[in-house]
Amino acid sequence: MPQTDLQLEIAHLLLIDIVGYSKLLVNEQIESVQELGRIVRSTECFRNAEENGKLIRVPTGDGMALLFFRSPEEPVRCALEISHQLRENSNIRLRMGIHSGPVNQVRDVNDTLNVAGTGINVAQRIMDCGDAGH
Repeated sequence: MPQTDLQLEIAHLLLIDIVGYSKLLVNEQIESVQELGRIVRSTECFRNAEENGKLIRVPTGDGMALLFFRSPEEPVRCALEISHQLRENSNIRLRMGIHSGPVNQVRDVNDTLNVAGTGINVAQRIMDCGDAGH
């Protein structure tokens, strides 16, 4: 049964994609996703947003979407923190897209919180314009 009481919100999104993911060996794919997750979870912006209950995390297979709900500066700070850590500690090549726009919170097939809407679609298109390091 479709949801009829969807609440439209403005989210501040950071989409992250591992460049060349599909060309990696399976064990390298797993290691890259796990390392990226560790790096992201270790950032101050991620921890603060999660502690305040103002963060939605959506895995995308070869990356993730992080949705912040307090300030449009949050995804920018997070992208900078991630980039800084990658330069110091990792060989992972990323591209990232940042956008603020409308989203609806929905439950996916696993009954996990997910999002849909123009905001996430535009953020994906922005990210797709970049290459490694952008």
